[in-house]
Amino acid sequence: MTNPADVQSEETQKTQADPETAERFIAEKRIGERIRRLRLKKSMGLVELGKHTGLSASFLSQLETGRVVPTLRNLARIAMVFSKDLSYFFETEPTAIFRIHKQKDRVRLPQTGVEPPTYFFESLGYMVPDRHMDPYFAEFIPMARTADPKAHMHPGYEFLYVLDGELELRHGDQECTLETGDSVYFDSGTPHSYQCAGKKAAKVIIVTMHQAPSAIPLRAVGGGAMRPLGGEARTGGGSEKTASVL
Repeated sequence: MTNPADVQSEETQKTQADPETAERFIAEKRIGERIRRLRLKKSMGLVELGKHTGLSASFLSQLETGRVVPTLRNLARIAMVFSKDLSYFFETEPTAIFRIHKQKDRVRLPQTGVEPPTYFFESLGYMVPDRHMDPYFAEFIPMARTADPKAHMHPGYEFLYVLDGELELRHGDQECTLETGDSVYFDSGTPHSYQCAGKKAAKVIIVTMHQAPSAIPLRAVGGGAMRPLGGEARTGGGSEKTASVL
């Protein structure tokens, strides 16, 4: 007959984590590194952090380098200094974003809604999901000026840098010509348009910064119907929100 005390002892052993497992868990959560990042972000030294927590600078140093295992009481003291919840040290850290976009893999797309297109563009960030900005390489083609270029607008901000050639930019009531090496930053919620201003193609880097859509409905600009932000064009590497920003 099985001794109940033996069963209870075996169950207790199953639920108890051995020291090696506990230390491995601490190491995986990189608690020491998280403490160090919080401290450096506040430009705080070990001695100053020690004064706030009641822990010695030498202990905190060992804690940051993983030579000692923190207790929940010590972590709670540190968390309070930085206005963090204790769970901050145990939450899974987001994976750092790092994506390389090879030139040979990019897809060249024409300007939408205009025939013939006045420029072609390539997304430089199509492989990054949920991105907060959209970088593009654009090439503006020299064309006969028979009509004003098609204007558009979208929530957020836009940055342009001219790599080569000349680019004419219209932004609301303003008009300017950008030359090689020139750059401009503007509110893209204002109707704007651009076209090549020279005899050779203008090559430009364009970065659009996202912003929550305005409650004001989009209206027709330059004789063309506005497309809502978020129109998608497939680019081989994934879904692209490009139609309304370029």
